[in-house]
Amino acid sequence: MLYRAYWAIPRTLKKSDGEQVNTVFGLGSMLMTILAKEEPDSLMVCFDEGNQTFRHQEYDEYKDGRSETPDDFYEQIPRAFDLVDAFGFSRVSDPQYEADDFLAAYARAGEKAGMRVTIISGDRDVLQLASDNIRIAIPHKGYQQAEYLDPGKVLAKYGITPEQVADYKGLSGDASDNLPGVHGIGPKTAATLLQEHGTLEGIYEHLDTISASVCEKLERDREQAFFCRRMAVLEDVIPLPTSLEELTLNNLPVNSILSFLRDMEFSLLVKRLQTLLTTPYGEAHYSASERERLVEESEAIIPETKKPQLSLFQS
Repeated sequence: MLYRAYWAIPRTLKKSDGEQVNTVFGLGSMLMTILAKEEPDSLMVCFDEGNQTFRHQEYDEYKDGRSETPDDFYEQIPRAFDLVDAFGFSRVSDPQYEADDFLAAYARAGEKAGMRVTIISGDRDVLQLASDNIRIAIPHKGYQQAEYLDPGKVLAKYGITPEQVADYKGLSGDASDNLPGVHGIGPKTAATLLQEHGTLEGIYEHLDTISASVCEKLERDREQAFFCRRMAVLEDVIPLPTSLEELTLNNLPVNSILSFLRDMEFSLLVKRLQTLLTTPYGEAHYSASERERLVEESEAIIPETKKPQLSLFQS
């Protein structure tokens, strides 16, 4: 979501002191929309921390080949953390695991605890987590048009079940993670093979029923197929750094949010916060005293002379 925010908002968006803040603004906008649209009772933000996860340790070339991320993206990450903290949201990261692994661990724990879970991510790896109680929301147009996928919609769109996602990547690979899969096996063939045989093991147990050309490719890259599948499986049994109970959203820290938005000179987000707090969900998530203070401070959040100029474009 950070990366999407970086490219969705013009990099010319800066504070009056020259600090670039387009990524922070984009993330704040998406988080505000998520609160308004999802009305969550609990919320966790998961971050990647580095390139030395257990997958990197097992496969040196994991995720190699991705385009270089501009320096002015990384420079804004500390501010993004500040934004999440200002909203009072829990966040988690760890050098050993990817953000997707924490999404998996918390989703499974939430489901087990009887929660309805929404995973918000543009990474298709999380499709393997879809279930009757876990849905995947893929952001489009800054989350204005999120695409929601349950097991039935995963099957309709990709021709596979959530349980087959890792097998699917074992066959067709994943260029974004630098996982080659079986050379010559594309998404359609991978889906067809899994529809017919269920799993990667099932496919290799029935090679004699598969066409000679496809069979040759499968036999050639057998080891690679199982390796890529293993790399694609999300680790959902890991200790939760923050308990589910601690993720509960009670009163939004309006003063903290306003202070941060004031510092960032995000007048548009201040107005959106005001609108959110007038909804039934917003009114239930902040105190009467904070409501009064918001009314008093709203007119003086950002002087007119300091309002940044913002041009929005549809990517």
